Amino acid sequence: MVMGFSIALIVFSLLLMLLVLMHKGKGGGLSDMFGGGMQSSVGGSSVAERNLDRITVVVGLLWFACIMVLGLLMKMDN
Repeated sequence: MVMGFSIALIVFSLLLMLLVLMHKGKGGGLSDMFGGGMQSSVGGSSVAERNLDRITVVVGLLWFACIMVLGLLMKMDN
């Protein structure tokens, strides 16, 4: 069971990293260094961006839940 949650944690970690990197930069950060500040915002966020936000939050919650379950499983083993 611990092995399954460990694998899930690795998968969710990689997926979360990918999802965060897919977000559009809001300006004022490292994204400006790579040309992100040159784009003009047309106003509002598109449906794709809102869905990406929702997916990122869900994966983040699943990642957190995996960490909690792994912590409880490790505590019960001792």
